Amino acid sequence: MTRLFSLIVLLALAACASPQPIERAQPANAATAVFAAGCFWCVEQAFEKTPGVSQAVSGYTGGTTVNPTYQQVTVGDTGHFEAVKVTYDPAVVTYAQLLDVFWKNVDPFDPIGQFCDKGPSYRGAIFPATPEETAAAEGSKQAVAQRFGRAVAVEVLPSAAFYDAETYHQDYYLKNPSTYNFYKWRCGRAQRLEEIWGPA
Repeated sequence: MTRLFSLIVLLALAACASPQPIERAQPANAATAVFAAGCFWCVEQAFEKTPGVSQAVSGYTGGTTVNPTYQQVTVGDTGHFEAVKVTYDPAVVTYAQLLDVFWKNVDPFDPIGQFCDKGPSYRGAIFPATPEETAAAEGSKQAVAQRFGRAVAVEVLPSAAFYDAETYHQDYYLKNPSTYNFYKWRCGRAQRLEEIWGPA
C-alpha cells in the first residue's frame, strides 16, 4: 500500500474483525504456485475465488532478507516482492489456468509497481518451481506481448523462499471488507484492469 493509504491501513488494523488467519481444508494432492501482482490483499482475493484453489497466503519472496517484516519490504531494500502462495488442486484447476487468472489481475506493462502502488516490492512477477512451469510462464508472457504488441514488464523469476506476511494481512478482504473495497477502488485497480483486459 502506498503512503497515501497509511492512515486507512492503521485504522483498519485497529478494527480487524479476526486476529487469526482463516483455516481452510487442503486437498490431498495439493500443489502450490507463487505470483506477485502488486498489493497482495487484492491478489489473494482474485485467486481465492478461483475454483480449485483452496487458499492464497500473502507473503514475501524473491529477496535476500530472512523473515522480513512488512515495513522492511515496503522500504524497498530487501529485494522481496509482495506475493501470494496459491494452494490448489491440479485435478480441478491447472497451472496454465492459474497463469490466466494472474494475467487478468496484473498490469503487464508497469515496470515500477502496480496501479497506485509503486516501488520494487509491488512489481509483477511469476515464480515457477519446475522447468514445466517456467516454460508455461514464459509462453504466457510471450502470448501477452504478442496480443498487445508491446513489451511486458512482468518478470519470470526462479522460485525462492516464501515468507508468510503478518497475520493481519491474511484474508484482509474478508476481515475488513469496507476498508479493503475503498482501498481497491481508490487505487484504480479494477478500472485499469478493465482498460487492459475488458470487462471481467
